[in-house]
Amino acid sequence: MLNRFPMKGALFILFTLCFIKVSMSQASSFANDFQVKPRLVWTFQTNKPIFSSPKISNGTIYFGSLDSSWYAVDLQNGKLKWKFTTKGEIRSTGVINMEQLIFLSGDGKVYALNKDNGRLIWSFQTKGESVYPLYSYADYYHSSPVVHNELLYFGSGDSHVYAIDASTGTLRWKFKTGDVIHATPAVHNGYVYIGSFDGNVYALNATNGSLAWKFKSVGQHYFPKGEMQGNPAVFDDKVFIGSRDYNLYALDTKKGHGHWNRKFPKGWAMGTPVIKDSILYVGTSDDMVLLALDPFTGQTKWQAEVKFNVFGGPVFTDSMVYIGTLMGKLFGIDRRTGAINWTYETNSYMRNRSKYFNEKDEYRSDIQQVIRRGEDFITMYYDLGAFFSSPAIANDKLVITSTDGAVYCFKRE
Repeated sequence: MLNRFPMKGALFILFTLCFIKVSMSQASSFANDFQVKPRLVWTFQTNKPIFSSPKISNGTIYFGSLDSSWYAVDLQNGKLKWKFTTKGEIRSTGVINMEQLIFLSGDGKVYALNKDNGRLIWSFQTKGESVYPLYSYADYYHSSPVVHNELLYFGSGDSHVYAIDASTGTLRWKFKTGDVIHATPAVHNGYVYIGSFDGNVYALNATNGSLAWKFKSVGQHYFPKGEMQGNPAVFDDKVFIGSRDYNLYALDTKKGHGHWNRKFPKGWAMGTPVIKDSILYVGTSDDMVLLALDPFTGQTKWQAEVKFNVFGGPVFTDSMVYIGTLMGKLFGIDRRTGAINWTYETNSYMRNRSKYFNEKDEYRSDIQQVIRRGEDFITMYYDLGAFFSSPAIANDKLVITSTDGAVYCFKRE
């Protein structure tokens, strides 16, 4: 009997140590998460709305604004490092390629800047940008460039897909489609995938621009062309892309036929689809949810009721996903369940929400007297500080840009 107590004590201590070790391991594995609402540490104000998503590199945030300028801002304190002014609105997200920061401007040029000091390295002139005329107010973005194997790929309002040398800005090839291209391409296994407002998805040879296949969308009453406005994402043997015809398509990467399509009852699958750990995440327009889907079948694993339009793509940490909506709200969501852990609301939303919504964040009963035409939606988005962009994360900071012209930087608590 006297020997049993020490044994039980030893087992208890061993169990406790193991429990502490597992708990510490779990805490360590989720160390990158913003599981609770982060603290706003600074904002940086530009002169006009921002649609460009922020990029972070070596302690600097890079983004463009509709005030025609590109900015480099210190991640730690929000102080301006440099800015570069173009002759057109910037609706493009930049790409960092070694010492270069490359983006498109509404003046029809691609600019490559030294990311440390903002000096121009080279520029490339397209045939010019343009706005898609049908529901032009809803043509929010320009194409953003993608670098792969030393080539820079992008689409243009002049209806072309371009491939240029990323080091020099020299044209390698271009391919003409039937209409405006404001989607961002995806490059995978030697092919460039991109959608056009002519309603087609194109697969082009990444080396010479020759057409491998094209796929025509179904179309819809209000959008008969089925304009391909969303950005594609590639996973396994499928390319995923959202259309204005209310469909999310999963197409075969090699032959272009449809594996499946998911039709949404109310609006576009406009949010940039993103694959993370074999789950397809996509935001919707008037259906107002963030979805986690099985990429092989399109079936829903969970949906987060964010209650407004999701156009920017999500970003992730260990067990969390973060997304902004056009209501001016930023969400932290559990990746396993879709449960909303926290919400941040912009001051613009707090100040102007009553113009458009009731206390339940549903449209006011007289909203048709407030929003009489399509352009009034843009006014609403600007009033609310809408998040058209994807957040960016670096260490303990989370950054997102807004149509109230501000950059918001949060710190993990």
